[in-house]
Amino acid sequence: MSRQLGRRGVILSCYGIVWVIVGWGQIVIPQPEQRGLQVLLALWPLSVWGWCWVIAGLIALVCAWAPPGRDAPGFVALVLIVVPWTASYLASWLLGVYPRGWAGAAVWTAITVPALVVAGWPEPPRRKRAEPPYEC
Repeated sequence: MSRQLGRRGVILSCYGIVWVIVGWGQIVIPQPEQRGLQVLLALWPLSVWGWCWVIAGLIALVCAWAPPGRDAPGFVALVLIVVPWTASYLASWLLGVYPRGWAGAAVWTAITVPALVVAGWPEPPRRKRAEPPYEC
C-alpha cells in the first residue's frame, strides 16, 4: 500500500482515518466534558463540528491518492479543523472556564504538528525497477 500511496499519502490516510473516527465519535457519542469547547458550541452544535471532522478526514483520504503535488488540500483540511478546536480549548483555559483547557490545546497542537511537517516535505522519488534481462 505505501508503495502506491507514497509517504505523504500514508500520512494523509492515517490522519484522515483518525479524523473520521474523532468526528464520528462526536456525532454518535458526544464527549461528556464539553467545557473546553464552549467557544465552538456557541457557533455550532457538537454534531456539526463532528461532521466537519469527518469531512476533513475524508478530504485527507481522497487527497492521499492524488498525484504528487496535488495532495495539499488534504493537509490543509487536517489542520483547519484542529485550529478552532485548539483555540477553543486555549480560550476556555485563559477565561477560567476549563482549567484543563491548556492540556487539550497542547495535545491537539502536538498531534497536528507532524502533519504540518510532512506537508512541507517533497515526496521522495521512487526507485526504478530493473529492466529485463535481470542479472543474478
